[in-house]
Order: sequence, then C-alpha cells, then structure tokens
Amino acid sequence: MLPWILPGLRPYWFNMGMYGVLVFFLVSGYIIPASLESRGDVRAFWISRIFRLYPLYLVVIAVALFIAIWVPVRVQVPRDLSGVAAHISMLLDVVHIGGLADPMWTLSYEMVFYLLVTALFVRGIHRASGVYAIVFGAIAIVAGIVFDSPILGGPWPAIISGALFLTGLTCLLSGNFRTTAAYALGLMAVILLLFSGYVPWFGAAILAVMFTGTTLYRWEHGTGPFWPVLASAALVAISPVWSIQAGWWWVQPQVWITTLALAAATFAAARALRDRTIPRTLVWLGLVSYSVYLLHHPLLRLLPEFFGDLRYLTLTTRLALGTGYLTTLLLLSWATYRLVEGPAQRLGKRLARRTA
Repeated sequence: MLPWILPGLRPYWFNMGMYGVLVFFLVSGYIIPASLESRGDVRAFWISRIFRLYPLYLVVIAVALFIAIWVPVRVQVPRDLSGVAAHISMLLDVVHIGGLADPMWTLSYEMVFYLLVTALFVRGIHRASGVYAIVFGAIAIVAGIVFDSPILGGPWPAIISGALFLTGLTCLLSGNFRTTAAYALGLMAVILLLFSGYVPWFGAAILAVMFTGTTLYRWEHGTGPFWPVLASAALVAISPVWSIQAGWWWVQPQVWITTLALAAATFAAARALRDRTIPRTLVWLGLVSYSVYLLHHPLLRLLPEFFGDLRYLTLTTRLALGTGYLTTLLLLSWATYRLVEGPAQRLGKRLARRTA
C-alpha cells in the first residue's frame, strides 16, 4: 500500500514485499512436507491442498474479471487457452503468464513444490531435504549465468502443462497410475521451473528457500543436520550476483542479502516464540491471511479508478483512504474466510479422512 498512499515511507534498503514472500516460502517449506508425511497418503494430501487453495482462488478470479468492467485485465494475461490453462494449474509464473491478480505468481512456486515433494515422497527419497536445498541453490547460480529468458516460449508450455496437470492430478486422486503420475508431474514441474519460467534463477532460488524450510524441520526433529541450511542460504544469497536477469534494485547484493537476513530472522524469532501464547488478533490475522493475500491487490487497483492519481491528494485524504482500504480489506477477508475458505477446508478435511 505504501507506494500508493505514502510513497515516501517505502523502504529501499530492503524489499518489503519480497521479505514477506520469503517468510511465506520458508514457512511453507517447513509445513508442507510435514503435512504430507504425517498423512502418509498422497490422495488425502492433495484433497486437502485443493480445498485449501482453489475455492478462494476461483472466487478471486471471478472478482478480477468483474473488476475488469472498470480496470482492464493486466496485459500479461493472454486472452487465449494458455491463460485459462495456466490459471487452472496455478503454474502461472513458470509458464511465463501473468495472473489475473498480481500476487498469484507465488502460487506457481507453491504448486511446483507440491508436485516435486509428492514425487520425492512416492519415490521414498523425500528426507534428503538438505541435499535438495543445496542443489537448487547451485542451480540458481548456474541458471542466472546461462539463461536470459525462457527457453520454452509461446503458449504451448501453459497448454501442455495444464493438460498434464489435470491428467496427473486425476491419477493421484483416483489411484490409477499414481506412481507414474507423481513422477511425471514432478519432472514437469522442474522442467517448467528452469526452462519456461520468467526468471529461472529466481525460481530455483525459491525452491532452495522452500527446501531450506524443510531442512529446518528435519533438524528440529532430529532427522537431519543443520549445516545444509547455512550452505543453501549462502548459495541463495549470491545467486543473483552473476545473473543476466538481475537488473532490479531489490536483487542488488546489499538489498537482496538484507531481505534474506530479515526473513530468516523473522522465521527464527517466530520459532523461538512458538510455545508462547499468541495474541488473538494475530491468530485472527493468520486465519484470514490467505484472503488478504489474494484480495489486497484487486482491491488496491480500484483506488486510482475512483480517486485518480493518489499522489496529488492531500496527506489527510491519503491517510483516510489508506485506513478505509485496510478496513475494507480486512472485513472482506473475514467474510471470504467465513463463507468460502472455512467451509471449503472443513469439506476437504472430511473427504481426506474418508479416503484415509
């Protein structure tokens, strides 16, 4: 919100948005494999994930299309089958297609991680998380040196991967050819990440961060060493240094490393406080955080449409708009959690228990 309402307060010594994203990926890497392993059931895991992510995701897609009456759909979203296929699979960023809502790009790497972790779990080699973190950190460095754009261009990566995703997911849920489907989807995810993504080195770095989260989980439970965390962190920290695609201000070494360090410190602090009582306000914000994540940008894009260039408004007006925006966002997020997320999650849990 700061660039829109109070641009003078936006920090440039670290990237605030990327900081939040990195914390998210660390937490996701820590939790997701644990969820799959505790269930021990690929079908139950995917039912849970589908009902966790897709209901609100589809609602926000509908909202973004409705808002298009006033705000045109982003030019990065193709008006053809590839756009539809990419949104169905959530593999948007790794098939070089923009999402209807800007924040959807992070779900691409979440989905890649799910597919890869499933393949590793089915193969029985999922516990070597530290190795995978280091491997993807090294791949990030090499990819940055070698690739300057997606090798697999055009609409076909999105269309083909969308069809493979639906077919493979059907097999995972039905049990037919489950092992073959898991391997195929995991391989497809890695290929798209490296050869079809917008920025291959960045995608590999994200996977390294997520597997670092898993490595921390292994270490905490006494099933893996800690040193791979330090090794992968070092590789991710230097990954943009020689990259061809590293012209943005937030991947310059000082800013990038500071952002990484702050994300790591936040994760460490939260872990240190995990046995303390959490304030109810923060618990509530955690519950509605997925709604906030998906709704905040479509809602934010409406402000200039209704109020013009916000930079030319008085400070009092901008503060009032910011307060109104946050209030509206939180109320809407509470409503979508109660009406969409909560019921969908409960239904998914019931179905997962039945399959188990």
